[in-house]
Amino acid sequence: WYITENGNDSTATGASDDPFRSIQAGINFSSDDDSVTVAAGTYVENINFRGRSIKVAGEDRETTIINGDSSGSVVTFENGEDSTAVLMGFTITNGAAENGGGIHLDQSSPSLYDLTVSQNTASSTGGGIYCYDQSSPILKNSSVVNNSAGQHGGGIRCWNDSNIKLENVVIANNTAAQ
Repeated sequence: WYITENGNDSTATGASDDPFRSIQAGINFSSDDDSVTVAAGTYVENINFRGRSIKVAGEDRETTIINGDSSGSVVTFENGEDSTAVLMGFTITNGAAENGGGIHLDQSSPSLYDLTVSQNTASSTGGGIYCYDQSSPILKNSSVVNNSAGQHGGGIRCWNDSNIKLENVVIANNTAAQ
């Protein structure tokens, strides 16, 4: 499934020569083991993997941005996704939610690679990333910077039997009120 800024969600097929406009459209049409390939650009949306074991890959985290438009978590994993659900090659920004402004995980353990999670807010916990209820994601070759939370975990908050595996990750300049 292919996504470009010039694509069309109404009439496109998602093929490389007829791409969708939104990342969520690619996810919605995908099946397990599919890939959603996203061209460089800014995509103003909030995405949910919907329990699929798929790979959603941006062209490059410097040039491929998912902007949550301050309307909830930018990326949500809440349907038992495991390590075969992959998100890579994006900047995740401008999310605003109660928990997990950038990435919200609930009972899910995806693979998160080559991401910049920045400028997200949570009114409660996990400004950048929120891991809850036995979520154990892998975060690799990424940065979690300049996020904020009203209570705990300006950058990352994991709790209720959750933990996150970090490999080559920068966590800096995040703030929390408590």
